[in-house]
Amino acid sequence: MLIVQKFGGTSVADIERIHYVARKVKAEWDAGNQVIVVLSAMSGVTDNLVDLIKQANPLYDAKEYDVVISTGEQVTAGLLALVLQKMNVPARSFLNWQIPFTTDDTHGRAMIKHISTDNLLNSAEMQKNRTIAVCAGFQGVTATEPKRVTTLGRGGSDTSAVAIAAAVGADRCDIYTDVDGVYTTDPRIVSKASKIDKISYDEMLEMASLGAKVLQTRSVELARHFNVPLRVLSSFQEEITEKSGTYIIQEVSAMEERTVTGITCSKDETKITLLGINTIDGAAKIFSLLSNENIIVDMIVQVEARTQGLANLAFTVSKNDSAKIEKLLKDKKDILQFDELHIQDGLIKVSIVGSGMRTHTGVAAQLFSSLNQKNIPIHVVSTSEIKISVLIDEAYMELAMRTLHTAYGLDSN
Repeated sequence: MLIVQKFGGTSVADIERIHYVARKVKAEWDAGNQVIVVLSAMSGVTDNLVDLIKQANPLYDAKEYDVVISTGEQVTAGLLALVLQKMNVPARSFLNWQIPFTTDDTHGRAMIKHISTDNLLNSAEMQKNRTIAVCAGFQGVTATEPKRVTTLGRGGSDTSAVAIAAAVGADRCDIYTDVDGVYTTDPRIVSKASKIDKISYDEMLEMASLGAKVLQTRSVELARHFNVPLRVLSSFQEEITEKSGTYIIQEVSAMEERTVTGITCSKDETKITLLGINTIDGAAKIFSLLSNENIIVDMIVQVEARTQGLANLAFTVSKNDSAKIEKLLKDKKDILQFDELHIQDGLIKVSIVGSGMRTHTGVAAQLFSSLNQKNIPIHVVSTSEIKISVLIDEAYMELAMRTLHTAYGLDSN
């Protein structure tokens, strides 16, 4: 089998942890598998590099930012290769330009263009003794001249690993992190949360985008597009078996038997309400303005106002953007033509996710009934085929999550 293994920052936090990772890599190699490893930087290193960049030049050039911030992964790739060699396992490190792993020139959040497989699989060096390729994650190199280092954005090593797995046709991509799989909800909030054995790409994508931090969203999108089987594992678990972790795969019929697979929570939400906008072009003007400022909008609700030709619009954004949006909307009030602006912080988004929602009735009724019984007010609701999200006051977070976890039969025994 051809296995891609990805290890996150906590997994390679120091030399002791890197030795531990090396033993897991060697175990796959000893089993006769061909192995490619993708690594993050040591825990905390990327943040330290960002601080150094800001000290050097607060108005930094994005190209040089990528040069500096990508070095953390270079260190771990070299160190793991050295440790494996000490264990008499043939291994060598690969940086972006050596693969090559080419991207566009959007520095800080580059999009992948092409990954060559020849150097990773077909060279004489890699064929001999099944030499293990230890790749620096998170980084790429521009496809056009002059070549420049790029990075894929925070959490980009997950994306690197899945992209490489897709390019080489790996049988599986194992993502090692600090949890032993994907849970029905955050076990730090709901003690009865249980590990999910199998979850579909669509469900995982919804959960990742709605607040679950186990996997980076882009990596799940890639896995779904190229049908790369994923498995989430704990790098701290001593014995790994076929039943370990959570498998992320194409949807199977058994998944439809469960109505809701998981519950997520996204904190620090802000609700923006605009009263009296024009029903024809009001929303278009507002969202074009926010788009030009690279502000991401989430939940959106528009309803008719009492005055004919006018509407009321509510949408949510990250709390970090609320002050910027308030100033922007007030400065452009004459152009946008709204009557009133209201901003509400201290909100969270709780979501239920499940492929079974496509075929089961009463899912929404259960949600509203359960929250109503606990006197939890709802500000905004949004839905998709396999999720329902509600915006509620932050004070009700734990109560809402525990209530819904029980209501949908997700509590472990």
